[in-house]
Amino acid sequence: MHLIQVDSVQRWMEDLKLMTDCECMCILQSKPISIEKDEQNELILSSQYSTCDNLQLLLKRAWIISTELTRIAQKLEKNRWQRVHSMTVRVNCHVRSMINEYSTFTRGSSEQMHQLEKLLVDKCSEFTAFTERCLQTEDEEILKSMKSCVNETLTTVAQYFGQLIELVLTQEAQNLLRQIELSGSLYIMESAVSSLFSLAQEGAHLCRIIAKEGGVVVLFKICRQDCFRCLYPQTLRTLASICCVEEGMHQLEKVDGILCLADILTDTSHSEATHAEAAAVIAQITSPHLTFTQHLSSFLENMEEIVTALVKLCQEASSGEVFLLASAALANITFFDTMACEILLQLNAVQILLAACSHKRIVDTPYSRDQVVTILANMSVLDQCASEIIQGNGVQLLMEMLFEKSSSGNPAEAAACERVQQKSAVTLARLSRDPEVADAAVKLSCIPRLIKLCRSPTERNNSDSVLVACLAALRRLAAMSPDGLEDSDFQQLVKPRLVDSFLLCTNMEESFV
Repeated sequence: MHLIQVDSVQRWMEDLKLMTDCECMCILQSKPISIEKDEQNELILSSQYSTCDNLQLLLKRAWIISTELTRIAQKLEKNRWQRVHSMTVRVNCHVRSMINEYSTFTRGSSEQMHQLEKLLVDKCSEFTAFTERCLQTEDEEILKSMKSCVNETLTTVAQYFGQLIELVLTQEAQNLLRQIELSGSLYIMESAVSSLFSLAQEGAHLCRIIAKEGGVVVLFKICRQDCFRCLYPQTLRTLASICCVEEGMHQLEKVDGILCLADILTDTSHSEATHAEAAAVIAQITSPHLTFTQHLSSFLENMEEIVTALVKLCQEASSGEVFLLASAALANITFFDTMACEILLQLNAVQILLAACSHKRIVDTPYSRDQVVTILANMSVLDQCASEIIQGNGVQLLMEMLFEKSSSGNPAEAAACERVQQKSAVTLARLSRDPEVADAAVKLSCIPRLIKLCRSPTERNNSDSVLVACLAALRRLAAMSPDGLEDSDFQQLVKPRLVDSFLLCTNMEESFV
């Protein structure tokens, strides 16, 4: 499950309430403090948190239980029976607390859920009693024979727990989708869509549940009704999250979602925020990392309209975030069809992207530059692209991208910088088959920079992919302009086989003199 990664003290502070509740429940044997069914008290309890908060509480409790079960298995393997028993008691308390907490904010549980709750509670009690008996036994042979039974009981507890959580989350997804479909109130619908988005952020498994319950169908219904235009941005953001899984893609295909997205992108009456979120969905469903591509057939039918709208969004973007979403969608589209690159060329996209890079407020992060250079790299396979790059002073930009460095030290940003360096070198290598581009690159001192990246691991953040791309670009430029290299560089970086030069550079020790 997706949880915020924080330092241990902050995590302890967050979990403190759950842990103290657990101890209270242990003492009270999971009985409520008051036996009176006071409706006002129930109302106060249920209104303390929103649906989203309640789900977060449930997921945190579930994460704790899951972690404890894993630790029990580890302690059991080491025959640490005292720890096994104490942790079993704790799991028992957490399970009861979780069921009680959930019952305070749920509107009603199904018979199947009641049965699973009873099975889980009974099996947890049996598990606790079992480990207590093991604790009282000193005979090693008896403990050895009991260990397999304890393992079996632990497996059953984990199985019941998993089934219950699955059922609870499915019911919550159903409730939220029912609210969206049946409510005529914009406020309730907005709240339900927001809660659905939060649920989808918890990981791929939750997205699968939402998709299986028809979430994609329900959300596209909103996007097809003008009266709900104010909900479009949040709804599209939720769709982008759900469509990271195959089940979401299947649903998108069934409701002709790509046509709907194309309509939204090409409708100039929509806000920039709506266009940006539609671009985010396009970026998600065209991701080259996805292994399922059955939706692409219908995408190709609408590709020209979509690409045209995305280029316009890049050109008119009022912020870096909008440009990033639009350019990411374009970058992904260029991976799976060369026709997209031809369309981009016709739309003067190279000039538009190069012009955007001169606006530091728009192309303001390595992530945005990564998208731009990805598009240029994929377009550089076209012969006509070289003249466009020259006209837009693109070689200068590619040279600058070879110096891309992370300013924060953030791992994700550092990885983006590596991709920028790699793809700019790849683009230079491809474009340098044109003598005019090669000449411009040599005049801008690209060769010394490529040599530096090859010879200095820190310059390329120890990236092998950057090294290979730089060696390829250097060899292409050396073939066009051999006078730009010293003999030692030629002998080590150009003359040998690429693999030999690669091994030489990866084994090279930097001089700190």
